[in-house]
Amino acid sequence: MNPAAEAKIKMLNSSMRCFVFGMLGLIPLIGLPFAFAALWISGCVRAKEKQLWNAARPYRIWGTACAAGGTIFWGFILMLIIYSAASNSNGSGNYGYGGGGD
Repeated sequence: MNPAAEAKIKMLNSSMRCFVFGMLGLIPLIGLPFAFAALWISGCVRAKEKQLWNAARPYRIWGTACAAGGTIFWGFILMLIIYSAASNSNGSGNYGYGGGGD
């Protein structure tokens, strides 16, 4: 097979994989690793796009947008959860509100 055609097929498949992983990156709790994978794949495909035309470029762009949005949103939620757990210093679970038998 022609090496250029083979490289183009791999690039198209990677663009579609980026789209799928980007969509999976929007899923709560488990989406963050998929979003990171989609961003990584998008970077690899973008480097190849400088040499060859990518017919699946819109899928790569949408996958990257979904992955970036999922990363920002779920990263922010994860930071809020960690901050909430770290700032709960009394250990009672009521965040300093209520009597709790004091």
